[in-house]
Amino acid sequence: MTLSAAERARYQRHLSLKEIGAAGQEKLRAARVLIVGAGGLGSPAALYLAAAGCGTLGLVDFDRVDISNLQRQVLFDTAALGQLKAEAGRERLAALNPEIRVVAHALELKATGVLALLAGYDLVVDGSDRLSTRYLVNDACVILGRPLVSAAIHRFEGQLTTYVPGRGPCYRCLFPQAADGMVANCAEAGVLGVLPGVLGTLQATEAIKLITGVGTPLVGRLLTYDALELRFHEFRVERRRDCAVCGEAPTITAPRDPPAPAAAAADGVRRLSARALSALLETGAHAPPLIDVREPWEFATGHLPDAVNIPLGELPERLAEVPRTGGAVFICRSGGRSMRACTLALAAGVAAPANLEGGMLAWAADVDPTQPVA
Repeated sequence: MTLSAAERARYQRHLSLKEIGAAGQEKLRAARVLIVGAGGLGSPAALYLAAAGCGTLGLVDFDRVDISNLQRQVLFDTAALGQLKAEAGRERLAALNPEIRVVAHALELKATGVLALLAGYDLVVDGSDRLSTRYLVNDACVILGRPLVSAAIHRFEGQLTTYVPGRGPCYRCLFPQAADGMVANCAEAGVLGVLPGVLGTLQATEAIKLITGVGTPLVGRLLTYDALELRFHEFRVERRRDCAVCGEAPTITAPRDPPAPAAAAADGVRRLSARALSALLETGAHAPPLIDVREPWEFATGHLPDAVNIPLGELPERLAEVPRTGGAVFICRSGGRSMRACTLALAAGVAAPANLEGGMLAWAADVDPTQPVA
């Protein structure tokens, strides 16, 4: 395979990089990358991968362009309102780089078709905004042996990790269990418009590195970004031997759709602000039990005194460790996982469980600014 004169002119800045050069550019031209979600994350990832000369780009999205998308989804403009995102995205990317092939998949990913779809691509970039889709894509990538670059955003924060088969942990190793609705989506919680641009561009960077074989991919590491503080943090993460999909005895051997959404939290769940919890803890003998449902690596970064770490994924099997009385307070990073934990605890007979609204982020903001939060 050799580059044409037009390609050499278009990619001249890449060809000037000895780490990429003609050989790397030809690898990019031969690559087949699937982008799941043509939204805030998928937009910049798709634009930069198309501009870089990624030979085949697939766009998966069943939604239509809404005017509220345009604050952050830079793949679209006002003229695209009402169009299918996959189709509108294909037109935009083809106009940006007619040298590549763009395939629109205007469909909702389901377990029945995900393996057949992903099998046609070499690498997957996941920018979906639903937890169930992230798990479905992760499981399919593990089963097929496909590299995966996964990112997520929430308000002013984002996170990114890369999975390479046989070289490090998958998404389920980091977050063993979750459910849709556990974390508010962009429509509910809002999102800084430029935030997905940062994370989506990093996803494109990781994809280009994996395709060309340059640099060190973000394998076994979780990168977090706080836009308000303009800080990046990196956390080392090991593969879990008991991971349900990539572990030594996997229980997930085929993709599966999520169960029906759990019922919303009942009225028996109390909601505590960080300041209200601080006041309760100052009572000493009458302080409530604290159950921190974050992952162990998050808990190790910093936690409240006397808090017990029971990750959300382990909570159904460890509910007996939660006191049935005393008003246990559930804690996570921003309040989403802990609300889900409250729902589970309430259904198991825990009296008046409480959710720390805003999680450890609120505690650091309103009570103790020195508190480290992963």
